[in-house]
Amino acid sequence: MTVQLDRTLTYRLHQLHKLTDADSQSIYPERTGLSMSDGRCLTTVGTFEPLSVKELAEKANLNKGQASRAAQALVDQGLVLKADHPGDGRGVVLTLTAAGRKVFKRAMDMVSQRNEQIFGCLSDKEQAALSAMLDRLIAHARPR
Repeated sequence: MTVQLDRTLTYRLHQLHKLTDADSQSIYPERTGLSMSDGRCLTTVGTFEPLSVKELAEKANLNKGQASRAAQALVDQGLVLKADHPGDGRGVVLTLTAAGRKVFKRAMDMVSQRNEQIFGCLSDKEQAALSAMLDRLIAHARPR
C-alpha cells in the first residue's frame, strides 16, 4: 500500500511549521524588537544558559556558523554576554544580560501565547498525549 504524501508525518509537520512560522515572522519584531531568528536564539540562551556556541547551535537547530553570527548579533545589541569559557581557552559561554532578560520575558510570553493559539484546538489530555508522542519521535530520530 502506498501512502499519500499529504498523509505523511514529515509533510504535515512541515506544513504546520510553515503555517505557524508565517505568523511568528511578524509577531517577533512587533513584540520583542528582534527578528524571529534572533528571538529564537535569545530564548534558547535564556532557557539553557550558560551555554557555548556549539550548544546554542544544537539547541536552536542551527549550524555552528549561524549560531556564532546570531550570538554575536545579540552581544552587539547588549542582550547576551559572551565570556571566556573557564575550562576551554578557545570557547565562550553565553548568558543573558539584564536587558536580555527583559526581552527574554517578553519573547517567552509571546511564545506561550503562540503555543496556546496553535494547540488551543486540542484538549489538555490531547496536548499531553501529543507532547509525549513528539518527545518519543524526537528521541527516536536523534543520532545514536
